[in-house]
Amino acid sequence: MNVSDAIRQRRSVRSYLERPVEAEKLERVLDAGRRAPSARNMQEWKFVVVRDAPTRARLAEAACGQAFVGQAPVVLAACAIACGHVMTCGQHCYPIDLAIAVDHMTLQAVEEGLGTCWIGAFHEAKVKEILGIPAPVRIVALLPLGYPAQVPPPTARKPPEEIVAWERWT
Repeated sequence: MNVSDAIRQRRSVRSYLERPVEAEKLERVLDAGRRAPSARNMQEWKFVVVRDAPTRARLAEAACGQAFVGQAPVVLAACAIACGHVMTCGQHCYPIDLAIAVDHMTLQAVEEGLGTCWIGAFHEAKVKEILGIPAPVRIVALLPLGYPAQVPPPTARKPPEEIVAWERWT
């Protein structure tokens, strides 16, 4: 599979099989995140890997009751360990850096035959409590990971002419 295929095949999976993710596949997904670019190459992130079923169930509740989060055999919490750096353009680094890393992981998951769903609907304080994450750390995303029980159809995308401007804003 090439990157273009992985991009086209990636879906937000909300139903998972009761099948564990092999250690080597999980390691490759995590390594994809580790290899992502980051501002100043600081890699100011940590990924908490949750495989324990009762903990995943608690995370599902903290994720606004989205049961499928706990159904996945693995849930990754993408955390920013430093949040103060602001780029010259005025943007904070940490949400961008972690978005890139998580996206790398979602594409590697496709390569591995796994499904994911980017979760931004969660109560950060509850997730921190569940996972013992210190107060200054920010959780940018939760990422359930597992074998899809069903693969959703592709979602509609806007045509290029609606989202691309050449040379100047139009």
